[in-house]
Amino acid sequence: MRLIIMPDPHSATRLAAIEIASLMTARNSPVLGLATGRTMEGVYRDLCVMHREEGLDFSTTTSFNLDEYAGLSADDRRSYHHYMNSLLFNHVNIRPSAAHLPAGDASDLDAECTAYEKLIETSGGIDLQLLGIGDTGHIGFNEPPSPFDSRTRCVALNRKTRIQNAGMFGGNPDNVPTHALTMGVGTILEARHLLLLALGNSKAAIVAKALEGAVGPEVSASAIRLHPQCTVILDAESASTLSAETRSQALYQESQD
Repeated sequence: MRLIIMPDPHSATRLAAIEIASLMTARNSPVLGLATGRTMEGVYRDLCVMHREEGLDFSTTTSFNLDEYAGLSADDRRSYHHYMNSLLFNHVNIRPSAAHLPAGDASDLDAECTAYEKLIETSGGIDLQLLGIGDTGHIGFNEPPSPFDSRTRCVALNRKTRIQNAGMFGGNPDNVPTHALTMGVGTILEARHLLLLALGNSKAAIVAKALEGAVGPEVSASAIRLHPQCTVILDAESASTLSAETRSQALYQESQD
């Protein structure tokens, strides 16, 4: 695992965007795994700037998002389809047919998950999977306990997760859908490169648990430590409770402002 601690959120998100852009330019037809949430907003903002000002080309890129809320249609403003369109897809030259998310309003959610898993496979697998980390330690919506061989499926959302995500639902966790479709931990681990980004004091405790605690299904993010090519990018605050030993092994870089 390559651990990089940056001094602030801006430099951390910028570095994550640079890592993604480097992969895109190195491959003829890159396949990206994408994530949502407040942490990723800066990453997508920087990628849009790179596209607009530096010519970063998305025309041959295929993308697969980690998850979507069950019951929400693609045109629902609270959906991750809407999030991705508004923050990234509508501002770059990715082909609409190449930008994939699970259909949360599918009539048969199990069949939708199976089809999504197959589509990832037929696309050649994911080259780089971008990840955040939830308050329960989840990657995607893999709430504890999530087996490390789990595949794309419909899951029940932890109350803590619904509280964390209530902002898009009028601040009321009871308005947050109770279920979501998510890539499984096993699906995520099959990506050729993992890139986990965490920011802020609120993530410090769970980051330390994922990177230094027991590796197991109670913290699905701990599975990244089993991956042969994993990069973790933190800002100073999200790294603040890591042990001195772990911090001594990290790469530190100056702010890129």
